Amino acid sequence: MEGVDYLADERRKAEFDVDSMKIVWAGSKHVFDVVDRMSKLVAADPVFRKDERTMLSRKDLFTSSLKKSAHAFKRMNELNLTYEEATELRFFVDEPTYTDLHWGMFVPAIKGQGTDEQQEKWLPLAQTMQIIGCYAQTELGHGSNVQGLETTATFDSKTDEFVLHSPTLTSSKWWPGGLGKVSTHAVVYARLLTEGQDHGVHGFIVQLRSLEDHLPLPGITVGDVGTKFGNGAYNTMDNGVLRFNHVRIPRNQMLMRVLQVSKEGKCTYSDVPRQLIYGTMVYVRQKIVKDASNALSRAVTIATRYSCVRRQFGSQNGGPETQVIDYKTQQNRLFPLLASAYAFRFVAEWLQWLYGDVTDRLKVNDFSTLQEAHACTAGLKSLTTSATADAIEECRKLCGGHGYLCSSGLPELFAVYIPACTYEGDNVVLLLQVARHLVKTVSQLGSGIHPVGTTAYLGRAKHLMQCRCEVKKAEDWLNPSAILEAFEARAFRMAVFSAQSLSNFPNPEEGFAELSADLADVAVAHCQLIVVSKFIDKLKQEIHGKGVKRQLELLYNIYALSLLHKHQGEFLATRSITAEQASLATAQLRNLYSQVRPNAVALVDSFNYTDHYLGSVLGRYDGNVYPKLYEAAWKDPLNDSVVPDGYVEYIRPLLQDNLHLSRL
Repeated sequence: MEGVDYLADERRKAEFDVDSMKIVWAGSKHVFDVVDRMSKLVAADPVFRKDERTMLSRKDLFTSSLKKSAHAFKRMNELNLTYEEATELRFFVDEPTYTDLHWGMFVPAIKGQGTDEQQEKWLPLAQTMQIIGCYAQTELGHGSNVQGLETTATFDSKTDEFVLHSPTLTSSKWWPGGLGKVSTHAVVYARLLTEGQDHGVHGFIVQLRSLEDHLPLPGITVGDVGTKFGNGAYNTMDNGVLRFNHVRIPRNQMLMRVLQVSKEGKCTYSDVPRQLIYGTMVYVRQKIVKDASNALSRAVTIATRYSCVRRQFGSQNGGPETQVIDYKTQQNRLFPLLASAYAFRFVAEWLQWLYGDVTDRLKVNDFSTLQEAHACTAGLKSLTTSATADAIEECRKLCGGHGYLCSSGLPELFAVYIPACTYEGDNVVLLLQVARHLVKTVSQLGSGIHPVGTTAYLGRAKHLMQCRCEVKKAEDWLNPSAILEAFEARAFRMAVFSAQSLSNFPNPEEGFAELSADLADVAVAHCQLIVVSKFIDKLKQEIHGKGVKRQLELLYNIYALSLLHKHQGEFLATRSITAEQASLATAQLRNLYSQVRPNAVALVDSFNYTDHYLGSVLGRYDGNVYPKLYEAAWKDPLNDSVVPDGYVEYIRPLLQDNLHLSRL
């Protein structure tokens, strides 16, 4: 029935002020207001409808995406939106498109790596969309190993130009979003060759297509890499392939903020520190962590609401069956994901602060925290994106068979999100970078070099090697300090044991390769500690609203203890806890689930997502699932006709032949 809230009873159970929690989730009242306004603006605009997206052909899907992008830019100008408002509007349009790379990679690359003169020339063009750019780094043969890129940019001092060339098939640029069909320009990463010397990989601004007729310029071969995983999903994006055949560009189109090439081909470094590139990495990766919290919270909203609507078994004397969410097996799978969404949100907030801190330090040539910040953001990008990808799939399974329907929103969400595990650094490669940093830090203990930032706990070596968990009853696990010390002891001891194992190899690199799987686990333990500690820091802040802090404490305990339960083998192997303490943690976890249960729907309502953004029949705010699911089925193009296309050619002859045979 239209207009009826089938989840009203669930919402009345809430033990906290939902409006206050919405502001906690947003980060501030100002951000909440902006997000709320932009999400409703998008939801009310028919151009941004997306219910038919998974049923469109690739060409129709791409054309629809172009229309939405153009309309979004038009609305931004008409409404004179601020940069913050425009960013949120693009987010709620909820469709990967070329503008993501233009604003998210092309413009920041020019800002971060271009000279003042280059910024003055190119940024006005990019910011007014007179040119459209992408970020062409990854190649067919190389992704994570940037130093292995094969595209060359050879300086010709006679003409004062760089000659870009793709010397091999594997040097073809492959995957850049926006490249396939839209971008007029790209920041292309290529090996800088001058006077017969290879100066490594650098960025160059290259025009790809004519601004008159959009045709590729001479010497450039460019196109789309093809259809990708899933219906709809990332197929709105024109990920491209690009090859150069001795394409010439002016010398001043090399991004020269750090390294400069003279007319004679001489290379000199400017006063700008080379470490500046790490600041950009911190920015990009903190945004990815926030995106993880967005995607995870979206999936959890769908699974939580549907788990309250869905009833199976347990009917007593003809009464209603049991809500699926009341089964402990469902809570055990769902509530840790709900807690993770909040945990990732708060660590993303902290990363935003970290980016500001790193930027301020770089301005005064203070690089003391840069290496640690780089390792930290690399690890958190890996941890949160892997966990979120797995969680979206788990939410699909939590919704049973209906979760497999495109109308549930979960298959497309999974398909559109999982590339995050690969782009901006393969997750396993990033974990190994973190592990290398941790092992190095451990090896320096006692040398007078003190660990900083998120590795500061490694400086308490004696205590963390000797401490014993003092939990004696289940309630003791509600003490944040007990949880934190257990996570610190586990992470520290795993790092130390791995460093000791590495020292037994005559060649450190051979040892690192041999122990890489163990070292990845060390990095995960360290990153989980960071998330746990930043959740604790959030709880120490002033939090307004009736019952809000209490709910966050419950979620913190669920997040930490569910990790302890999942990885108890590591906690036990490092003697960070005992087997009895592990059992007490599991018992406490069951109790926490019971306390969160009445608040489950209110906690996902606090994400403040419109039905348009969720894009899910199962996750509807009003819980009116079954009539809308039935209605959605009839919208499928296959149901446009009662008798299917192909009946005359293939079904009728088969039936008639079999009928004839059956009479023999």
